Amino acid sequence: MQNAPVRSPFPVFDGHNDTLLKLEISSIKGIEDSFFERSNSGHLDLARAQEAGFAGGLFAMFVPSNPDQDFTRPFNPNDPVNFQPVPQKKALDFTYRLLERAERIAADSAGAVTICRSPDEIRAAIEAGKLALSVHIEGAEAIDTQFYALEELHKRGLRSLGLVWSRENAFGYGVPMANPASPDIGPGLTGPGRDLVRACNQLGILLDVSHLNEKGFWDVARITERPIVASHSNVHSICPNSRNLTDKQLDAIRESGGLVGINFHVAFLRPDGGHSRDTSLNTIADHAAYLVDRLGEDCVALGSDFDGCVLPADLGDVTGLGRLMETLDARGFNAQVLEKIAYKNWLSALERSAA
Repeated sequence: MQNAPVRSPFPVFDGHNDTLLKLEISSIKGIEDSFFERSNSGHLDLARAQEAGFAGGLFAMFVPSNPDQDFTRPFNPNDPVNFQPVPQKKALDFTYRLLERAERIAADSAGAVTICRSPDEIRAAIEAGKLALSVHIEGAEAIDTQFYALEELHKRGLRSLGLVWSRENAFGYGVPMANPASPDIGPGLTGPGRDLVRACNQLGILLDVSHLNEKGFWDVARITERPIVASHSNVHSICPNSRNLTDKQLDAIRESGGLVGINFHVAFLRPDGGHSRDTSLNTIADHAAYLVDRLGEDCVALGSDFDGCVLPADLGDVTGLGRLMETLDARGFNAQVLEKIAYKNWLSALERSAA
């Protein structure tokens, strides 16, 4: 039986979803899903977002190694097919398809969806009751080492970029999705990777360290002049998956004035690293409490991974955000902190990254 929608008491601006990819893959398979109609598949569409109080987020443009891979179901992290490198030209072509899909959604929405290029535009969209769509690159395969593509995508609205996904590219090395495992796997950023950090700083593009290995993380920390942000990562001390952040990494994020967006994927939440959907929302609250204690209430937000992960059954989809807020409230998070986690901290982090 499907959970009843529960609206969040605050607008939610979320740090990561894979909805553009879900729609594009469906289209490739001959299925034209509408973003505007309430669906029983996937985690996010406009109808459910409006029911939930989901006000917008960073919509990822991710190029999969294996287009047949369904990341909303448990998958084999050791299958090399899912982690093959993607050539730059192929990645750029696919990224433009995702960007054009985002632009069509906004154009066809009759004003209900707007592409936002700044925190002020996001804030205005939220106040007007529009869904704020901000485009993000997950894994910089589409970017050439001369950064022509970066500059062109920035002109088209790109304001956030993750250096790597969980595979090697020209800029650095991603972590496997292994548990228990350390993120200290492989070398740091490449020369072009270090240059990409500087180029993003210059353009005011937020740099996302989720999926990046530990040596690469420390290279970013050493080079960047902006806050360190992990858009959709959790606490390694609770769930020792290599995708999660160690205490030392969390301390560096705090010192930089950065942010961590809590990922809802069960295998990054559960101490056993399992894929069971029978995962309590209190497990998300465990990560939230740890992060607030370690980072402070201004540096914790949400990074759901909607349409790219296995969600706890009690969350279900975007319409479960209100249930999550109820759980956090029951754990002692007051209204001021909940409002920061829901959307205010993301707006502040984007402002600090663009300054």
